[in-house]
Amino acid sequence: MTAALRPVAGEPREVWELVAAWVHDGGDPIVVRTSGSTGEPKDVILSHAAMTASARASLDRLGGPGGWLLSMPVTAVGGLQVLVRSALAGLEPVFVAEHPSLADAIAAIPGERRYASLVPTQVHRLVESGSAGVLAELDALLIGGAAVPPGLLAALEGVPVVRTYGMSETSGGCVYDGVPLEGVRLRVDDAGQVLIAGPVLFDGYADPVATAGVLRDGWFATADLGEIGADGRLAVTGRSDDVVISGGVNIALPAVTRALRELEAVRDAVALGVDDPEWGSRVVACVVPADAVCLDGLRLDELRDAVEESGLPRTWAPREVVLLDTLPLLPGGKIDRQALRGAVR
Repeated sequence: MTAALRPVAGEPREVWELVAAWVHDGGDPIVVRTSGSTGEPKDVILSHAAMTASARASLDRLGGPGGWLLSMPVTAVGGLQVLVRSALAGLEPVFVAEHPSLADAIAAIPGERRYASLVPTQVHRLVESGSAGVLAELDALLIGGAAVPPGLLAALEGVPVVRTYGMSETSGGCVYDGVPLEGVRLRVDDAGQVLIAGPVLFDGYADPVATAGVLRDGWFATADLGEIGADGRLAVTGRSDDVVISGGVNIALPAVTRALRELEAVRDAVALGVDDPEWGSRVVACVVPADAVCLDGLRLDELRDAVEESGLPRTWAPREVVLLDTLPLLPGGKIDRQALRGAVR
């Protein structure tokens, strides 16, 4: 595949060369194709000013330029920003795939400071394999792309974790540990939706109709629900499309997901709303069991009881369970909900 920036495509090293030149010389906006986790993918137009503003603000927050480990796809904004930050620092990133182990890759990171950016699934696999301890050698480990389970954070004791929140439309992570980067502004509208403004925003989608629906007087409407505390920190509580109506009852799917993940017999889970002729929507528990024994013994009534025992209404409990070996993921680490719906049906 020939490397390109509109949209971003190609092998990591080839894309790195294009990005390094683009960061240094400027040029037309690049185009990143979104993952389309809940709908059709979109082509996001990102200017040189927005991408470099994001990268500089990130490096300032982290303590200064340094070397980066690249372990995410460069076609998604998370991996792409690793390249942009590396170019600003004048240091070639370390391509983890070119080293025999993660420890070797981290040891090869150049510069006085060493950074990495991972999605929760990557971190989970390192914890499961017993390899996560080497992450403590980093000056900062950015984890973003999806919500970070509390249990995963607890397993990273000694690792300098920074939880990031952002998306392609904000040039990547723009809120670190709940605090917006320099120049980024946040607010929550009357419906509880998080809105973002600042120099990191995209120019729009290739489809101007789609752009008009989310850019409002310089603010980007994220479709995420959240709260801003008295200390100014953002807490993301879910998505506006993560609330379904089943039998006339509004059900917040993220809350059901959290309850399912608390079960010892569950390695991972996500609550999904699907169309139902009787209920309008029904909640389906898509579950990865902790082991083969659990696979045989995990029953729907146990999951329903667990949801109720967590303090949620019984009416929120799933009406169906689908057992999976793994949850399908998009390249950026988010749950592929379209694929899940295919598995349910």
